[in-house]
Amino acid sequence: MDHEESPPTNCDLRIFCETKPFIALPTIAPKPVMESAKTDAQPGRKTEKAVQLTPAPSNTEPDIPGKPVIEIDHVDFHYGASKALHGIKFSIPEKKVTAFIGPSGCGKSTLLRCLNRMNDLIDHAKVTAGEIRIGGTNINAPEVDVIELRKRVGMVFQKSNPFPKTIYENIAYGLRIAGVRNKKVIDQTVEESLRGAALWEEVRNRLHESALSLSGGQQQRLCIARAIAVQPRVILMDEPCSALDPIATAKVEELIFGLKDQFTIVIVTHNMQQATRCSDFTAFFYLGRLIEYDTTDKLFSNPAQKQTEDYISGRFG
Repeated sequence: MDHEESPPTNCDLRIFCETKPFIALPTIAPKPVMESAKTDAQPGRKTEKAVQLTPAPSNTEPDIPGKPVIEIDHVDFHYGASKALHGIKFSIPEKKVTAFIGPSGCGKSTLLRCLNRMNDLIDHAKVTAGEIRIGGTNINAPEVDVIELRKRVGMVFQKSNPFPKTIYENIAYGLRIAGVRNKKVIDQTVEESLRGAALWEEVRNRLHESALSLSGGQQQRLCIARAIAVQPRVILMDEPCSALDPIATAKVEELIFGLKDQFTIVIVTHNMQQATRCSDFTAFFYLGRLIEYDTTDKLFSNPAQKQTEDYISGRFG
């Protein structure tokens, strides 16, 4: 998680739950499903050709407003002898929401975990080529402190994981680890973080109850509040709504849209409509390759690559 020497004492984490215009997915006449080479062969039946991969040309990256906060430069990644990412190159703008989409196993979560080196916890998993720069610093350089990196790049996981502590202590934990001892500062940050996560009004009278007593949606918003309490520069979200009901999902999506005024957010999602509602930019991955990266409006309404069109229209994936 990102963290300055001491957390701000007067950060305004109020969110603005605006409604982002709905983007209709393109209407495309049904065609035979296109799958990868693993097609069940049956006697007398013709099989469809495998999807041809066309990685996004380097000159098709959208115009990034301002200086990008994350630069992914020709990154290869291996799990042991298995190559999971192939020459990934694109930049992520600051204080915007960028969505990673693609079928299961395409490498989107692997790339997300590369951004705060969570993959370091897996044996024989490593970036084998290229660089990932955050704020101009190569995060895989030997001199980089991984703990400090994870303070600056927070993470919200697919399954909510509150600590088995009180609601208050879940938020205060990161501050105490960072050396903050002033109770007034901690109290203020707890309230501001819970307000920022649109949770304060629901738990203000329950701060000293167990976080495990909250509903699934509330637990996920608590995890987001815990992440923003230490003021990271980037927040990573790995399918944060996949286990939530529609009402809880809508609250988290509104929260994501509001928080982008203060944080850079990168989200992995399988939900196409969620990507259109929440994100400003979208990257589509397939079999470990970046196929297309563009503004969300353009990628969903007028994709440049045939593979992107096939995926968002439901022909495979």
